[in-house]
Amino acid sequence: MDNHTSSQHTSSEHTSSKAPVTLLGLGDMGTALARAWLTAGHPLTVWNRTPAKAGPLAAEGARVAASPAEALASATGPVVLCLLDDDSVGETLDGIDLTGKDLVDLTTNTPARSRLRAAWAEERGARFLDGGIMAVPPMIGRPETGGYVFYSGDRALFERHREVLEAPTGAKFVGEDAGHAALHDIALLSAMTGMFAGITHAFALVRPEKDLDLAGFAALLAQWLGAMTGMTHEMAAQLESGDYTEGVTSNLAMMSAGNDALLATAEGQSVDPRLLTPFMELMRRRVTQGHGEEGLAGTVGLLRGE
Repeated sequence: MDNHTSSQHTSSEHTSSKAPVTLLGLGDMGTALARAWLTAGHPLTVWNRTPAKAGPLAAEGARVAASPAEALASATGPVVLCLLDDDSVGETLDGIDLTGKDLVDLTTNTPARSRLRAAWAEERGARFLDGGIMAVPPMIGRPETGGYVFYSGDRALFERHREVLEAPTGAKFVGEDAGHAALHDIALLSAMTGMFAGITHAFALVRPEKDLDLAGFAALLAQWLGAMTGMTHEMAAQLESGDYTEGVTSNLAMMSAGNDALLATAEGQSVDPRLLTPFMELMRRRVTQGHGEEGLAGTVGLLRGE
């Protein structure tokens, strides 16, 4: 950074009323977060393992640190980690004095490793928040897209830095268990993966039909899937009450019997049914156990080995 840029940053740092942010990691998501904080007027210090990635942000007003230790040395606000994986977090912060620092870890992680990382940070005198980002980089800095980040861990820390955390995208606190942000993140992504599997199977069924409009079919599919999402509330109510027949309109026996038509159609359309059959087997097992009058909530227990 040249002297002019440095003096510009120093001046803005003294005059800004916004809380400063330190960001380690400038991949696509880190860069999007950085730009959102700069746009919101937060003094920003950045570090990246590949220094060249920091150049454009320096031109936009960020202070570039030569090392993680240098970045943390002057950090008075949240230190945000947006790195490749949890091992990268440990390697990046290894040997650095974390006493009194506020760490916000947005690196993708598992619930178990998030809890271990929280304990690791606390042992080193730091406060800790874990985060799970429910957005892709183009959604950052654009509230109309509906993106947000799950946070869990130190509730007081979340409240202290809420303004900073909400500047790039929405922020949802989901509990003081440090693993809950990652758990929410992975649970939603798992549901998305299952939905993508169903969408893939549906397109495989219709694609060979020469006179079928795929764009029109896509509109119907999106509308249908949207209408079906109401079952999530039904399942939650059943799991809470323990009554898996509550509010059921299409029971397991009916759905399981209908699966025969789904499988026969897949065979007739030369489509491998492997994306559907594991779930169908769960449904069949629950019916044979004598629970055909239930909805799908009972299959949750089967997945958990209950």
